[in-house]
Amino acid sequence: MNTKFFTLLVSFFITISIFSQNQLNDYKYIIVPKKYDFLKEKDQYQLNSLTQFLFNKYGFEAYMEGEDYPQDLSMNRCSALTTDVLKDSGLFKTKLTIELKDCNGNMVFTSKIGESREKEYATAYNLALRDAFESVKAQNYKYEPNEKMVSKTTPIASSNKETAAEIEKLKKEIKTLKEEKQTEVVEIKKEVAETKPVVEEKVVAVTDDKINTEEPTVLYAQKIENGYQLVDMTPKVVYKIKKTGQENLFLVEGENAIIYKKGDSWFYEFNTDGGVMQKELNIKF
Repeated sequence: MNTKFFTLLVSFFITISIFSQNQLNDYKYIIVPKKYDFLKEKDQYQLNSLTQFLFNKYGFEAYMEGEDYPQDLSMNRCSALTTDVLKDSGLFKTKLTIELKDCNGNMVFTSKIGESREKEYATAYNLALRDAFESVKAQNYKYEPNEKMVSKTTPIASSNKETAAEIEKLKKEIKTLKEEKQTEVVEIKKEVAETKPVVEEKVVAVTDDKINTEEPTVLYAQKIENGYQLVDMTPKVVYKIKKTGQENLFLVEGENAIIYKKGDSWFYEFNTDGGVMQKELNIKF
């Protein structure tokens, strides 16, 4: 009876190990936070850097939170797992556990408890983390794209659709506002043409120059209420932008335009008589 129970127990853990390995192989990236909750400072004792190093050592592609991510990761955060390291209470031992969660917060992998009896924190945390990583090493990770998993765990795709829908909605609103303003401008120009036609030509030239030539090279984002102001090297405020319900999508204050991020680039989009125009901006946040 005991032998049968032991055999079932071993089979259970082998099944769990294979299942964890298959799950891990579905994910291409690991995101490491800059700070763990049980520590007071970012990357204290270089524990976060060590986490990133060890994941890379065992075949993963790990990035520190906030780094420049690859384009496919920026477009789909669900291709990455987020790691965390937890400290267990122990009187004479330092105990650390590694957790990996998907983009929906679901637990995908939990390591064994890594232990160290060293008294010095820097050494104890280092050794305990390396001990916990033995569980990661045992998975023999190798990335294998899984289309079913991607389609199942990519809520960012729907977010992109919502963003696109929001952009289209804003474009329509901008177009409506532009048409209303164009009607007002036509009436004003008509009046000017009847009285001072020379003034009309000057107004048009100045307006065209403003649209076509104002293109700052580098803009620096300064936080203000409900958004940012973008200033150049002078420093001169070039744009004031307001937050919307969508991430990385802003309304330009005082203009019929929007600024949004596509991939790794920022774009300023506005309406002209010739249709919708856009130009790329170099914004530093």
